[in-house]
Amino acid sequence: MPPAPYICIPGVPNFRDIGGQPLSSQPTKQVRRNTVFRSGRPTLVLDRGVKKLKMLAITHMFDLRSRQELTSARYDPATMLWPGTERVSVPVFRPEEYAGDGGGGLVGRFDRFGTSGPLESLSRILLSATHPQNASRPFARILQHLSSPSPSSHPPSPILIHCDLGQDRTAVICALVLSLCGVSDDLVAHEYSLTDVELACHHKSLADKVQRNPAFKGTREDAEALVLSRKENMLCFLKKLRQKHGSIEKCVINHDLLQAEGIARLRRNMVVDAAKNHSIVGE
Repeated sequence: MPPAPYICIPGVPNFRDIGGQPLSSQPTKQVRRNTVFRSGRPTLVLDRGVKKLKMLAITHMFDLRSRQELTSARYDPATMLWPGTERVSVPVFRPEEYAGDGGGGLVGRFDRFGTSGPLESLSRILLSATHPQNASRPFARILQHLSSPSPSSHPPSPILIHCDLGQDRTAVICALVLSLCGVSDDLVAHEYSLTDVELACHHKSLADKVQRNPAFKGTREDAEALVLSRKENMLCFLKKLRQKHGSIEKCVINHDLLQAEGIARLRRNMVVDAAKNHSIVGE
């Protein structure tokens, strides 16, 4: 397994670089580092964290949260942006879809699907992000940024993708990026599961929140299972996509996120020689 790609940004939970993953068919190639970062909400970033974010040269912060989340959190983008960085609001869920639990109705899906609710949430996230009536087109805009025509000496500018905890919404688009680059399902799912390590201190409060929901009819054990980022859930999600579409590439094309030439450009931009692929913050 690649080394854990965590970067300590004071005040920002679950921050890491998705680069450095080896390609399954080309072990001497890796996903480019220092280009796609993922995290939880950066709204409480400390001054020390801002200095470190500046060092990463992030130009776009793709915020996948819904309008209701920003209102409830008293969100003020002016407190977390600096010259050269643009916040891009790209909600995964339309206002009428948002269920207030960060999973687009995770508790409701437990009622229907039991502990496989998190797997169903991943599927729902993809459908919501690609819905024809979702004008923000979150996943398409992120993939378009990463597939922009550019010479190899000038890759796409670094971006940060985040939702509330950097868990499921962020995970789905990151899984698509890694899969398009040629990373194995096993490593994509492992990358997803790293969130459980980073958010371990939050699991109790998250499970408490699930249990306080009047609609939740499960046990404490069920509540704890619902808030985890289990590797097997991502493996099953990717398997379902391949069964339905034939491949992740065809899934992306069928959802009108990128066409074949865009996928080819993304790979040229994001796949590099492992020997030259170094993290800006060191190993």
